[in-house]
Amino acid sequence: MSEIAASAASDFVFPPPHIPSVAVSGTPARFPVRRIFCVGRNYAAHAREMGRDPDREPPFFFFKPADAVVDDGTSVPYPPETNNLHYEIELVVAIGKGGSDIPEERALDHVFGYAVGIDLTRRDLQLAARDQGRPWDWGKGFDHSAPCAPVQSVERIGHPRAGRIWLAVDGDVRQDADLSELIWSVPEIIAFASRSMELAPGDLIYTGTPAGVGPVKRGEVMTGGIEGVGEIRIAVR
Repeated sequence: MSEIAASAASDFVFPPPHIPSVAVSGTPARFPVRRIFCVGRNYAAHAREMGRDPDREPPFFFFKPADAVVDDGTSVPYPPETNNLHYEIELVVAIGKGGSDIPEERALDHVFGYAVGIDLTRRDLQLAARDQGRPWDWGKGFDHSAPCAPVQSVERIGHPRAGRIWLAVDGDVRQDADLSELIWSVPEIIAFASRSMELAPGDLIYTGTPAGVGPVKRGEVMTGGIEGVGEIRIAVR
């Protein structure tokens, strides 16, 4: 160990954890994950299936820990304390340039790329918390709850505004919609979030899921994709 590395290690009472990251398509380099923002109820049909009014109210956010991120192709364990694990396919925005109070017309300048993600949810815990007026954290922010396919850079794919978004369980398509159905667009989400806190390189934003969410069981395989962005495959063990 070099003197610099030894000195850095001595600043902590135990070795610091590794930096969570996701793959970047076309390069061996990885995208370091700082925070994971998630947008709730951003498709009207999904808002209805969750018993909510789909009117265009201001977007709201919840968080997952950065180390909840899971690479494409991974087998994730069925999480404890739930009997109702749900899939939610989502467009993920990878922030490459930070800022606060970002104008909507400049928001896309802050995007490094996009990916296909799955927001895994312990639905029974989430709904129990919601009904009691409590935070959703225990239902949303658990281990392995943020699968994410490789990030596609803006240079490779541009900024997707439309295209099929879908998810299947064991080959049976459960979610099937279009990105154009987002209630709040990517620029609007970035601008709105940056008014409350400063965005930074490494932030991921899961932009919401379309209708068709439902349970996935032990032994089943989720596959999904977004036209022009990529596909993802996650098994539940």
